[in-house]
Amino acid sequence: MTQTFIPGKDAALEDSIARFQQKLLDLGFHIEEAAWLNPVPNVWSVHIRDKECALCFTNGKGATKKAALASALGEYFERLSTNYFFADFWLGETVANGPFVHYPNEKWFPLTENDDVPEGLLDARLRAFYDPENELTGSQLIDLQSGNEARGVCGLPFTRQSDNQTVYIPMNIIGNLYVSNGMSAGNTRNEARVQGLSEVFERYVKNRIIAESISLPEIPAEVMARYPAVMESIATLEAEGFPIFAYDGSLGGKYPVICVVLFNPANGTCFASFGAHPDFGVALERTVTELLQGRGLKDLDVFTPPTFDDEEVAEHTNLETHFIDSSGLISWDLFKQDADYPFTDWSFSGTTEEEFATLMAIFAAEDKEVYIADYEHLGVYACRIIVPGMSDIYPTEDLWLANNNMGSHLRETLLSLPGSAWNKEDYLNLIEQLDEEGFDDFTRVRELLGLATGADNGWYTLRIGELKAMLALAGGDLEQALIWTEWTMEFNSSVFSPTRANYYRCLQTLLLLSQEEARQPLQYLNAFIKMYGAEAVEAASAALSGEAAFYGLPPVDCDLQVFPAHQSLLKAYEKLQRAKAAYWLK
Repeated sequence: MTQTFIPGKDAALEDSIARFQQKLLDLGFHIEEAAWLNPVPNVWSVHIRDKECALCFTNGKGATKKAALASALGEYFERLSTNYFFADFWLGETVANGPFVHYPNEKWFPLTENDDVPEGLLDARLRAFYDPENELTGSQLIDLQSGNEARGVCGLPFTRQSDNQTVYIPMNIIGNLYVSNGMSAGNTRNEARVQGLSEVFERYVKNRIIAESISLPEIPAEVMARYPAVMESIATLEAEGFPIFAYDGSLGGKYPVICVVLFNPANGTCFASFGAHPDFGVALERTVTELLQGRGLKDLDVFTPPTFDDEEVAEHTNLETHFIDSSGLISWDLFKQDADYPFTDWSFSGTTEEEFATLMAIFAAEDKEVYIADYEHLGVYACRIIVPGMSDIYPTEDLWLANNNMGSHLRETLLSLPGSAWNKEDYLNLIEQLDEEGFDDFTRVRELLGLATGADNGWYTLRIGELKAMLALAGGDLEQALIWTEWTMEFNSSVFSPTRANYYRCLQTLLLLSQEEARQPLQYLNAFIKMYGAEAVEAASAALSGEAAFYGLPPVDCDLQVFPAHQSLLKAYEKLQRAKAAYWLK
């Protein structure tokens, strides 16, 4: 078999692919290659997923087909090893009360009587960073996955790199502030760690460049000429009508970062891609392949025009959009003729061991502490790297304002609504409670509760605003029901099935009619049936009377059996739990 080695990797692509695929099969995961793209020469991307659980998927990119597949499989192990596939979901009572929730080496810290952050969690530096005013409570740090207040706060062990001490960081903080940043898997420990650290630099420098509207130096033609494969990709894009800028993003040789920007003159928009690696050529290739990962040439019309509004560009919500799908705003200043930094023909490359030491030295020079959790329970080395103040994707205020456990205390109540028979005022009190607790009307209820509902029922599209319409109907407040029904039609109807959209049109008509005291509803029944269909008229009438207000929401038991998507997720997690138990018991 041929052996293909590429810079930055400690094994041949063929060996990595065969090893990763076999390990996945051994663990009981059946992966399929669902979609391939090769829009320009030397740019490949692939979407792979679990045949039995569509929520477990990754994308890979590379200059060749094999490199893209190895990349996708590596990312799959990264997300399995770190439990990232399950980061947005409640794992149910069985897991919450099992021998361990996340890993056998996790540590639980019981809540205190005054709800302070329990002793033994975090170190002094982390406490000062996350909670400078000493306002954080223990109950704010309950993890979404278990939601188990009786057990307390779950801390995961990380190694503080400056002195190799173990520090327990709450799973809640990891999930809320760092999401997938700094996670990596690889053929060896150093290879994966270099990749994880590079990603931290990439996103940190990207945010700085965007937020500060920094003007970057272009990479000179003679330097670009060293990388003919990348030049061919860029030339093809430009021939297709997409001008390309390739920039040195190292900010004067400090960081191993490249930026490539694509213009789409057809609609006046641009898209900035960033990549990082100690090897200049690897960073450049990654940036160009990232530009087209999961995108064909016809998909390059979804970005935004550059702007002179630097304040808007610097807003945290814009930086979050860049993290999610790179569709955020970019300042025209990025493209100024006179750059803020000179071009640097940088290189931080060496063996992966040397590269790890080089990257760690940059963090040390900036006085940033690095915390690493190593995971080898799946037979492939993976890690999660946290660098407070550099790798955070969301601000620490989100622990107060947008904590992913905010709806956990409502889960049982909200899931019990279909088929419930409360007193009318109790339904209206729940609307008040939702208002008092500050839930955004646009919040999807399934996300608030950590549920994988599947797309075939009303829970999938249900937002807090629509839930308020249902609660008002159940509580007999038809005026309030009309307000929230019209809100729902305005803000949510685009994602409704035709049947659900038709139901809401019918419901709105019946609610409007209910305000017309002089009109007799029966006089309009025949016309309503012809317009909306007998089924919708019957369902809307039952909602109006308060008899069946929760249209399209199937009743949910505590095991969530009604959601096959959630069940497939739990089955995938069971496979991981078995592998963890076997590894840590060795």
